[in-house]
Amino acid sequence: MPERFTQLTSRTFVLPQESIDTDQIIPARFLTTTTRAGLGARAFYDWRYDASGAPIADQPLNTLDTAEHRILVAGDNFACGSSREHAPWALTDYGFRAVISTSIADIFSSNALKNGLLPITVDPETHARLLADPGGRVGIDLERQELTIGNAPPISFAVEPFARRCLIEGVDPLGWLTDRMPQIEAFERGHAL
Repeated sequence: MPERFTQLTSRTFVLPQESIDTDQIIPARFLTTTTRAGLGARAFYDWRYDASGAPIADQPLNTLDTAEHRILVAGDNFACGSSREHAPWALTDYGFRAVISTSIADIFSSNALKNGLLPITVDPETHARLLADPGGRVGIDLERQELTIGNAPPISFAVEPFARRCLIEGVDPLGWLTDRMPQIEAFERGHAL
């Protein structure tokens, strides 16, 4: 079950590269599991480790304090490529709760929202400001659908309403349905043929 997401204030981690695909987020060779646990160790694996599996010393992802950096600011066209639910699983297990870019692949966005990761698209000017300030503090208010950068006025962002409700309640779509089983069963009893 994802944790509730209402508000988040965090420092950003910036990956300015454009067109980061899902195979870079979680290489296909690690897609052998049906559970999320441990996938964070495989996130961006080919960027973080050399051919022998040793950590690359100067790779910032290897020393990132994920308790402080919960927002990933990525280049344009983030999470393009093949559809894999493992990509948002890897990012959330690594410690990220939100991804901000000028464009995020639709299938990834759908998978992310179902798995507790908030994808936010922003205009090019806001994106440029975030890219220019790695580690800057950003506030996200999902209830108001606003992004706050420093003392500037809040920036609105859009989230599909049902996905927003699930994130705020800390459930996935199936969890939302199972939480409402008593009402569903009562309705069915009242409308039996």
